[in-house]
Amino acid sequence: MWSGASRRHAGDGAAVTKSRILLLSEYDITQKIIEALSNVCARAILFSVRDEAKDVGRIAAELEVSLSTVYTTLRRLEDLALVEKRYDLNGKTKIMVYRSRISRAEILMDGEEPELRLISAESGR
Repeated sequence: MWSGASRRHAGDGAAVTKSRILLLSEYDITQKIIEALSNVCARAILFSVRDEAKDVGRIAAELEVSLSTVYTTLRRLEDLALVEKRYDLNGKTKIMVYRSRISRAEILMDGEEPELRLISAESGR
C-alpha cells in the first residue's frame, strides 16, 4: 500500500519511488485537460457553449452559478484551448461570447499513460 512517501522493498533495500500518479508534471497538458473535464462545472459550461456562443451572464443564468465561477472556469478552459472567445455585436454593443472548441472528448486507458482525443467542434458540425 502506498502512503505517498518513499518506501523500500523488504528484501533488497532498493528504493521505491512515489507512485507515478503523484509524480505527474504540473505542466502535463493532457493531465490538466482530463482534470478540467472531470470538473462538473467545467463540463456544464462546455456543454452550454457547445452548439451556441454565449456571454458570461447567459451562461451563469442558465446554469444557476455565480458570474465569478463562470469567469474563473472559462479562463481555465480558455488556457487549455477548450473554448474560444470573440466579440459579438448585440445591437450597438460589443459583447464577449464563448464557444466550445470541442464537440467530443475521449480518454483511453490502454497503456501506462492516458491518451486523450479531442474532436474539434468544427468537424462535428
